Amino acid sequence: MSGTAIRRHRKRKLKAEINVVPYIDVMLVLLIIFMVTAPLLTLGIDVDLPNSNLKSMDTKTDPVVVQVDEKGNFFLAVKAGSNEAVSAETLKTKIRALVQQNGKDKLQVFVAGDGRANYQPIMDAMNILKDAGVQKVGLMSQPEKGAKR
Repeated sequence: MSGTAIRRHRKRKLKAEINVVPYIDVMLVLLIIFMVTAPLLTLGIDVDLPNSNLKSMDTKTDPVVVQVDEKGNFFLAVKAGSNEAVSAETLKTKIRALVQQNGKDKLQVFVAGDGRANYQPIMDAMNILKDAGVQKVGLMSQPEKGAKR
């Protein structure tokens, strides 16, 4: 009897392999959970983003630049180098005249807001431009020094 007990013990060998089947099962369960919950996590607001065809800006004429300083004062530059301080009503009148002269689609208007300015005067300038008939307004920024292009 002792001989058969030794034989049984010898037939059982220890396996030095890792059983990965339970890990695969857990992975598949997690994959299914993430696939089901991912569409539910897309919360937010639907925004109609503008399309871009990556063309460079065609500037046949100098753009009109409305500058807003940190105190909320408006400045209008119709030609490069000409910068005059204007009130909100004067800005609206001059821009409306430029829109009628050049057309709504051809007039390029940019808003250059001081980085230290409150956001409200910049939004006021954009509202004045909208009321004057400008369809597209660009926001100007200056790249940081040392930034890669």
